Amino acid sequence: MASSRARGGDRDARMPLAAHLREFRNRLILAAAGIAVGAIIGWFFYEPVFDALQKPVLEAAEQSEGLVSINFSGLVTALDMQIKVSLFIGIVLSAPWWLYQLWAFVAPGLEKREKRYTFGFLGTAIPLFVGGIALAWWVYPRAVDILTGFTPEGGSNFLDAQMFMTFTMRLFLAFGIAFVFPVVMVFLSWAGIVKPRTWLRGWRWAVIIIFTAAAVLTPTPDVFTMLMMAGPMSALYFGAIGVASLKGRLGRRRRT
Repeated sequence: MASSRARGGDRDARMPLAAHLREFRNRLILAAAGIAVGAIIGWFFYEPVFDALQKPVLEAAEQSEGLVSINFSGLVTALDMQIKVSLFIGIVLSAPWWLYQLWAFVAPGLEKREKRYTFGFLGTAIPLFVGGIALAWWVYPRAVDILTGFTPEGGSNFLDAQMFMTFTMRLFLAFGIAFVFPVVMVFLSWAGIVKPRTWLRGWRWAVIIIFTAAAVLTPTPDVFTMLMMAGPMSALYFGAIGVASLKGRLGRRRRT
């Protein structure tokens, strides 16, 4: 197994840098094309999605007697908002496609037996991405409520439409992408790049990094939102270590 992995690594190492860059460019173009198709579909679902995103703002307005609203300050801001929402929908809808392109970029360096992990990668990464988006959807109304709650009594909070959409996309995509990382951990371990015990030895640093990343990625200043990302990510980290260890245990059982 070690010799076959070495041969696979030698083949991958002999691939010129230009070929790697061309492959990366091609996969990037294919991923972007998939997102563009998803965005075209998302264009027709703009109104219901925007209404759902705006709902927490309207609820906050009711609590503060109408002093909270999304402000379209420019002539083309409404059009720009529809484009951004469509792009956001496109990224979510095309997640299976661009996640596959990510895998396909790495797969040429793998052995034939390792390439069969494709279905396992996609079958796990896609639900985790969707799960991260779903958790963000649950956290989102509370985040809006907390942030608008800082408005002083008697003041008005007119949310700039551009900043509002940037905040929303950052929150949802941060949760979705963060939840995919454990699958990458398992892949690196099963491919023999990082041993499971290496992940386990570094759990203290991992938890620190997870909480720091959650504090940076979540666009809200409250501890609740940070914990809602960092808690599941920490659990998934240790779960990924357990799954990564399964291959070694199964291999030892076959040899006995």
